[in-house]
Amino acid sequence: MLRARLYKPSKTSMQSGKEKTKIWFLDFLLSPTFFKDKVTGWTGSTNTLSQVKLKFKTIEEAVQYAQHHKIELLIEEPKRSVFHPKNYSDNFSFDRVV
Repeated sequence: MLRARLYKPSKTSMQSGKEKTKIWFLDFLLSPTFFKDKVTGWTGSTNTLSQVKLKFKTIEEAVQYAQHHKIELLIEEPKRSVFHPKNYSDNFSFDRVV
């Protein structure tokens, strides 16, 4: 039976946008079977599922897909970020903690 990991990626630290955090990804968990090509020296693999990353809009779609294809899922719940609204004037308040 295939095993897969279902997760939502976290927000990148390079940008403030959260667009890529709305999609669920399904990655297959496989043991690495790499080999080195004797002619070119490149690293190869016979397992093409390690290159597959499926996208789903909702977790329900992903679970339904996994059940239909008999894939054992490891679901990683996304971490919730807490937004603390701040004002510019807070930078100059007397009770500010540095």
